[in-house]
Amino acid sequence: MLHRVIIRQTGECCACSSDESLLAGLVRLGRRGIPAGCLGGGCGVCKVRVLRGRVRRLGPVSRARVTLDEEARGYTLACRVAPCSELELEVAGRLEKPFFKGFAASAGRVVGK
Repeated sequence: MLHRVIIRQTGECCACSSDESLLAGLVRLGRRGIPAGCLGGGCGVCKVRVLRGRVRRLGPVSRARVTLDEEARGYTLACRVAPCSELELEVAGRLEKPFFKGFAASAGRVVGK
């Protein structure tokens, strides 16, 4: 099942399957420089904050990258979760740069539908 993922800071949307990581859906936006890192929850470069919606864990997340306090506030790593519903999220940390660089040229587009 496909779920819509909305990035609050830019208004961009992508479709992400409940059978894939959130990072896989974000990569389809075609942003140059989206850091994929280790894809195993250890490097922390794909940190996001889920503001609305539900995700399911695909595996463990390094506590050095997402503390229990951060997790309680909605932070997770996009490589280690899959959407269970429509999501609204904020990109965080090193993931912010590819979303804000050149944003004006691509505002409001929907990818993957």
